Amino acid sequence: MRILIVEDEQHLAEALTQILKKNHYSVDAVHDGRTGLDYAQSGIYDLLLLDIMMPEMDGISVLKTLRQQGVATPVILLTAKGEITDKVIGLDYGADDYIAKPFSSEELLARIRAALRRKGEVLPEEGLRFGDIQLNTANLKLSVNGKEMKLNLKENELLELLITRKQGVTSKEQIIEKLWGFDSDVEYNNVEVYISFLRKKLNFLHSQVKINTIRGVGYVLEEVTS
Repeated sequence: MRILIVEDEQHLAEALTQILKKNHYSVDAVHDGRTGLDYAQSGIYDLLLLDIMMPEMDGISVLKTLRQQGVATPVILLTAKGEITDKVIGLDYGADDYIAKPFSSEELLARIRAALRRKGEVLPEEGLRFGDIQLNTANLKLSVNGKEMKLNLKENELLELLITRKQGVTSKEQIIEKLWGFDSDVEYNNVEVYISFLRKKLNFLHSQVKINTIRGVGYVLEEVTS
C-alpha cells in the first residue's frame, strides 16, 4: 500500500513517514497543496493523509478538485483541534475520515486500516493468497504449502501488486510508479531484477504460480496446474 502525506509541517510529515514505513507502507511526503494535488492526480496512491491548512492550495480545495476529477482515492484529513466547520466541509466534499492533531500513532494506523477496509483493499490477517502461495505482508513472508521464505521489502511490494491486480497485466511503468513513485528515475532493469528474484523464490518453494512476461506489455501471475 502506498500513502501520500500532504503536510506543510515538515517535522510532522517526517514523523508520519517513519511511523508508516515502520508499518510496511510505502510513503511519499510533500509540503504544499499544489504539489500534493499533482502527486495525487497520478493515481498511484492507495490513501492520502491531507492537511487542511497549507500554502499554495488548502486541503479542502485539493480534495474538492480530486473528487471533481473522479479520483476516488481514500482521504483522511489532518485537522487542528476544534475545526468543526472544516471537518464538515471536508466530509461533504468526499473525505473518508478526519483526525485531529495531536493524535497517537495507534489511532492514525487504525483510521488508515478502516479507510482501506471501506475501499475494499485492506488485507486479511493471514495475508494475500493466489493459487498455492500465501503472502504475509506484515512479516514479509512468502509461503507455499507450509514452506516459507522471507522476502525483502521491494519483493514483497511487487508480489502484493501482482496479486492484487487479479491476473491483470501490470506494466513496468505501473510497477515503477507504484513501488518507487511517479517521479522516480528508476529504470526498467530494476523491475526485471526484482521479477527475477521473485521467480527464483517461487521456483525454490515449488510453487505452481508463475510470473509470465507478456512481451511489450508487462507481467501477469498465472497458476500452472498439471
